Amino acid sequence: MKREIIITSDGSTTIHIPAWNEQYHSKHGAIQEAYHVFIKHGLEHVNLEKISILEIGFGTGLNCFITYLESKKDIEYVGVEAYPVAEEEIEKLNYVSELKAENNADIFKKIHNVSWEETHQIDGKFTLEKREQFFKDITDSDTFNLIYFDAFGARVQPELWTETIFEKMFTALKKDGVLVTYAAKGSVRRAMESVGFTVERLPGPPGKREMLRATKN
Repeated sequence: MKREIIITSDGSTTIHIPAWNEQYHSKHGAIQEAYHVFIKHGLEHVNLEKISILEIGFGTGLNCFITYLESKKDIEYVGVEAYPVAEEEIEKLNYVSELKAENNADIFKKIHNVSWEETHQIDGKFTLEKREQFFKDITDSDTFNLIYFDAFGARVQPELWTETIFEKMFTALKKDGVLVTYAAKGSVRRAMESVGFTVERLPGPPGKREMLRATKN
């Protein structure tokens, strides 16, 4: 399937799939979306000194890199991705320059260069495990404090937004764990609630009216 690098509205890049008319990040601003959904309403909402994070859709590594840049806490980060992004695509992404993170350019490279299926120390406070895995095959239980749910949209991959998947997310979270996503469809909210989540509608990132945050009480 053809893929191309495009510039989003805030100047940051993302990967676009023309056949689906779908992007890895919001065309209204990849970096803005990451900060709004996953940092502001996820990472900053979880009031713990040590946080275990599961990212559903590791993709370009943008959410992981921003989490590294913004967190002063101990982070155990697990990124799940069924179809890893190619090295030549990663080299065309402009996140380091757009984030003015040249001092951490080596970290962005390390995030992508470390081997899959192993836990790596990115630095003293940040570990990363990348799993090449389908979301339906996740079997973690009572493991994570926070889930970044950043799968492709329900319009193109509805099977990723079902009760079956959200039940796996609910099981993977510890008590009081939180899941955040850019999505706000009623069917997604109802699927979350049906497996036990308490779901909030929050103001969305640029280009979206709302987003969802789900808590395992």
